[in-house]
Amino acid sequence: MADAPILTASAVLDLAQPLPLDGGQSLEGVRVAYETYGALNVDRSNAILICHALTGDQHVASPHPITGKSGWWIRMVGPGLPIDTDRFFIICANVLGGCMGSTGPASPAPDGRPWAMRFPVITIRDMVRAQVALLDALGIAKLHAVVGGSMGGMQALSLAANFPDRTAAALIIASTARHSAQNIAFHEVGRQAIMADPQWQDGDYHGAGNKAGKGPEKGLAVARMAAHITYLSEEGMHEKFGRRLQDREEKTFGFDADFQVESYLRYQGLSFTDRFDANSYLYITRAMDYFDLAEEHGGQLSDAFAGSSARFCLISFDTDWLYPTAESRRIVHALSAAGAPVSFVELSAPFGHDSFLLDVPALDRVVAGFLHQ
Repeated sequence: MADAPILTASAVLDLAQPLPLDGGQSLEGVRVAYETYGALNVDRSNAILICHALTGDQHVASPHPITGKSGWWIRMVGPGLPIDTDRFFIICANVLGGCMGSTGPASPAPDGRPWAMRFPVITIRDMVRAQVALLDALGIAKLHAVVGGSMGGMQALSLAANFPDRTAAALIIASTARHSAQNIAFHEVGRQAIMADPQWQDGDYHGAGNKAGKGPEKGLAVARMAAHITYLSEEGMHEKFGRRLQDREEKTFGFDADFQVESYLRYQGLSFTDRFDANSYLYITRAMDYFDLAEEHGGQLSDAFAGSSARFCLISFDTDWLYPTAESRRIVHALSAAGAPVSFVELSAPFGHDSFLLDVPALDRVVAGFLHQ
């Protein structure tokens, strides 16, 4: 393993102009929190924008300030790694609607109180508009590449389609051009779990009227548990947990966490509440559900890429049932119809959707090979 990357900057940009939103509103006073790694070359042509997934943030390769854990892609981003910080200038921004410094529902509205549910509903394209504004502020006219997995892949697709002159390449991993009914259904279960928690208080749990001083932690934990199941594969869950009991020899004949998989999900849910805002979860999942790149471009997916000169690489995993290989193939076919240069590979991995975050050596080779062309 190469040495850990050196964090070049952790910063916040205040946008000078209101940000237009797909919902018809303009959002004033938008802040974009971001991190950079490596150095920008003289002609500013070596920048790579990494877009994070639903529960990610800008701390792609640096310790998380709340949990202290390593960056979520520390195995991919760094000196000599597939996304090489010795060669490339890496940018990763917390998405609009997030809760790690970028403007979101927990941020102060013009009246000084948290936006809460007064925050406008946003889209993936709105998130990308904020990222393009960041690129403008950094003086980067065209990226070497935009890279993203899962929701990050949606952002990468959206940038390549809606801002075709802003990137020379797009790397989309374990993603989709639209959310299916099943995807939307899982998100709705999570949103309802949050809103059913008495501590949600119609989204105003940050306000002075919150006597308990807590947000909807139980609801958010359940939402995380439900979503986390979709990130795993049946094979991976069986291999990791099976039906093994947790710290006991016999079943309790009660409703404690008898099974290891139950204990694991409870841990995932509770630890998530330490670092994520419940209202942000509502807004970001809604943005993902609204995402439909074909719908944005007259109903034909290939038309979304008609103006793009970028080269594309699509990667899927054979055990990913959240965004299965068929979804990547659909994008590949649309890119081919639009005449865009595109490569595609389905990789074998036992981890399900989360494979893009885990140790899959074949993924490292594909990412490095594409970016170093």
